[in-house]
Amino acid sequence: MARASVCIYHFLVWGWYIFINCYLSFQAREQQLSQMFPYGGQWKYLTMLNLLLQAIFYGVACLDDLLKRMRRNKDIKWVTASRDLLFTTLAFPASAFVFMSFWTIFLYDRELIYPKSLDRIFPKWWNHAMHTAVLPFSQMEAILNPHRYPSKKKGLTLLGCATIAYICWVLRIYYVTKKWVYPIFAQLTPESSAAFFSVICVFLAYIYLLGEHFNQLIWGDQIQQLTKKEVIWICPMP
Repeated sequence: MARASVCIYHFLVWGWYIFINCYLSFQAREQQLSQMFPYGGQWKYLTMLNLLLQAIFYGVACLDDLLKRMRRNKDIKWVTASRDLLFTTLAFPASAFVFMSFWTIFLYDRELIYPKSLDRIFPKWWNHAMHTAVLPFSQMEAILNPHRYPSKKKGLTLLGCATIAYICWVLRIYYVTKKWVYPIFAQLTPESSAAFFSVICVFLAYIYLLGEHFNQLIWGDQIQQLTKKEVIWICPMP
């Protein structure tokens, strides 16, 4: 019964993220929004990339739930491993970073990250769907499921590569358009921007380690039981 509830949760959250991404794509067709996304489209924003990432993760989680009820555990261990790697190195750190960085800057000066003019385009519930709900969903996932974290070297390397790739994407957009993706960067000198990017990398590493500690704190020694052949209580067969 407990596992069935987790499956339902995964399916509902997956459906929510599919709806959010489709809603965004529909809105992006509007003339007013198309002018906002001249180069890089909506995918120049970390928030949008995170929404897509969450949809992919919960899709993999749903596939993992389904296959565990249809096939023997050893046949789908690669799906479970992919689910865990995706969540630990990308999905959880990204959702936590989007939530904390956005609301910190927003409360300080919203014009630096989410100008008030956007309120005429995006409803308030949409803002919270993009920047607020993402963290509680990830926290609930961490509570409902134990996840095997990779070695710190591997996990931090993967997260670091993803972070550097996005920073390069932001710099590429500025090089082409001479405009920063986020207004806050226009207020910084090149040296300050470099320092800001460095702080982001350190902050994401801290979030990763915090997530690992949170996972260990909740599940403890039970994580050690997640070997190649997962224990029955994690995925009871019908």
